[in-house]
Amino acid sequence: MHQAFPQWLRENQRFNELSSLERRWLFNRGSLTSALMSASQGEFGLQLLSQSMQRPRFDEAQALGSNPRHHALVREIVMFGHGQPWVFARSVIPLPTLSGQFRHFKNLDDRPLGALLFNDPSMQRSPIETALLQPQQLHHQVDKPAWARRSVFHLRAKPLLVCEVFLPSFDPMYPQ
Repeated sequence: MHQAFPQWLRENQRFNELSSLERRWLFNRGSLTSALMSASQGEFGLQLLSQSMQRPRFDEAQALGSNPRHHALVREIVMFGHGQPWVFARSVIPLPTLSGQFRHFKNLDDRPLGALLFNDPSMQRSPIETALLQPQQLHHQVDKPAWARRSVFHLRAKPLLVCEVFLPSFDPMYPQ
């Protein structure tokens, strides 16, 4: 996701715009990783694209309530089902969140972040926001718009932002 910032809206602002299938995937408050594993009938994979310390985009820092000049750990992955790229995910983890018991988030490699988030009893999640991203805003080279969702997770009051983009090759979301 590069280029101009998307317009993020809450569920009640998009209700009439989405099909029931799109709503089910976009506003599912459970673990997307678990849902994708189920949808792929076990043919699930994850590829780490990048992970580095960098400044978050302005809209990401705003969502986190942090200073956009402060660095964060930014992790980008692709989740695959049946060998197809289904979801591009970008996580922004402020440096203070990476301290104490959450310092192991620096070394996730190709392990899903969702498994750690949803197994932490302190986890709280902000309302889910959605955006329809245009091809020039997407990380992958695609020629169609794609739905994205994001929310801020708090683990023991420490925030991190997760944005997930449902790529056009994700069959359950975009039937062919």
